[in-house]
Amino acid sequence: MNDYFEYRHVVGFEETNLVGNVYYVNYLRWQGRARELFLKERAPEVLADLRDDLKLFTLKVDCEFYAEITAFDEVSIRMRLLELGQTQLQFGFDYVRLDAGGGETLVARGMQRVACMRGPNTRTAPARVPDPLVRALEPYTHLPVRARS
Repeated sequence: MNDYFEYRHVVGFEETNLVGNVYYVNYLRWQGRARELFLKERAPEVLADLRDDLKLFTLKVDCEFYAEITAFDEVSIRMRLLELGQTQLQFGFDYVRLDAGGGETLVARGMQRVACMRGPNTRTAPARVPDPLVRALEPYTHLPVRARS
């Protein structure tokens, strides 16, 4: 088993710019997509909680680019847990081009900081990271899992 959650994506023309390489905003979009699919596949209880009053606010995103990718490249977006606090999480993302011969090239690296909040939109307040999310993230981190009281 890998120590990352993987979302595979084939780049389409609509994700490229006039020069033919992937437009930078798509890397951030793929971070969000990986996070959503993780919740769907590994933490469906959290999705139910999001329909209630849990909110996941993205506080910060970042992406550093190392190589270009273009239309029809296959990319593996690999998400890991970098930090687990009481109310916030930080994810790391490796963007890896998968070559036809089985090779891999790291093309970018990103991060995303997320805060857990609860309450109505006009009065949200910080909330603990839900236990089901903590458990679902355990395989994707080298961090010690915090004890819950």
